[in-house]
Amino acid sequence: FLSRTVNASASLICPLHLDTQQQMIGLKEKRLEKCNQDILDYVEEFRDFSKMVLSRLAGLNNYKAEVKSEVENLLTRIERAQRDIDYFGSVTDSNTCIEVHEDLVKQQLFEEAEEKKKLKLMLNASCDHMLAGIKSLKIVKKTGDKHGSWMKDPGKKHTKIYLLNGSVNNVILEFANIMTFMESNHTLKARRVTLPFPWEGTGHVIYQGFLFYHRYGSLNEIIKFNIQKRNTADQMLLPGAGRIPAYQLSPSTKIDLAIDEQGLWAIHAEPDTGGNIVITKINHITMAVERTWDTSCNSKDAEAAFMACNTLYVVYNFPSGGTSRIQCVYDVLDAVNTYEIPVLHFPKRQGSHSTIHYNPKEKQLFAWGDGSQIIYKLHTKQKTPLL
Repeated sequence: FLSRTVNASASLICPLHLDTQQQMIGLKEKRLEKCNQDILDYVEEFRDFSKMVLSRLAGLNNYKAEVKSEVENLLTRIERAQRDIDYFGSVTDSNTCIEVHEDLVKQQLFEEAEEKKKLKLMLNASCDHMLAGIKSLKIVKKTGDKHGSWMKDPGKKHTKIYLLNGSVNNVILEFANIMTFMESNHTLKARRVTLPFPWEGTGHVIYQGFLFYHRYGSLNEIIKFNIQKRNTADQMLLPGAGRIPAYQLSPSTKIDLAIDEQGLWAIHAEPDTGGNIVITKINHITMAVERTWDTSCNSKDAEAAFMACNTLYVVYNFPSGGTSRIQCVYDVLDAVNTYEIPVLHFPKRQGSHSTIHYNPKEKQLFAWGDGSQIIYKLHTKQKTPLL
């Protein structure tokens, strides 16, 4: 009896389950049909939108072509008008143009003459000698490193000697005179002066009781140091200097300071000028730049330079060392015919120089060559002006 009852119940349940499944399948099929229809509608709308965009783009291209044609026509008309204006201007007023041009040339020549007058007043045109040769050398002593500088103060009456050893240091040795400096135990008798900042290179000078030097670690800062009071009196920045060495064969010296009859100068090279040397006149009292000149002397194969009577003399050598020679001269007042100056060779010595400084008081050169302190005596003559 129980088995018949279960079978009867199962026969009632199974048809109900099948009907439910068929309903769900039909519902899903309707949903899929709706999705397909929606997709077809979207595709049709996109096609219509694409046709509209293409149509508008075609219209824009046509408009662009019309605008371009109008602009070209306008430019053609402007060029014709400009040619007409140029023609009428040339045939009606040519004489006036020539007169104006001549007036401009006269004005320019007048301004150049006035500028030369001002320079001569500033630089004391009475300084009229030039270097004709190097007569002799004297090796005073051999002490210190390969690089260094030594000098007297041409702005003072005393005979003190100053020794600055090395391309980076902060101690000056001061000697009472050259005889004391030449003694074998000279360092024991020297007065030691310690600087607040070390120097860089060998291009420092002493003038009227002050040491002027390029501060180590700076691009182009020049320090003015009072030797007697042992303090920094002033400083300045030298525009354009410090990016490359002043001389290719003396790479530690970026700024070479110099003294001549007119005072303080700075010598350096700039990459913007193709490595050519630039000289700057500096007011040693105010530490202000007075004037700058771009010279035609190149720093390639140069080892040193010096100023004498408003004139730059550049010393060249070979990278391995040899006979130093002056073969480029630049006079800031054009008072020297530099094309007629022969190459001037330094006598009786093979090697190189890390410093050559002119002493305007004694009219001789103080040089440092391979650890030797050297004095060169000079032969001078009257300047030959450029005609």
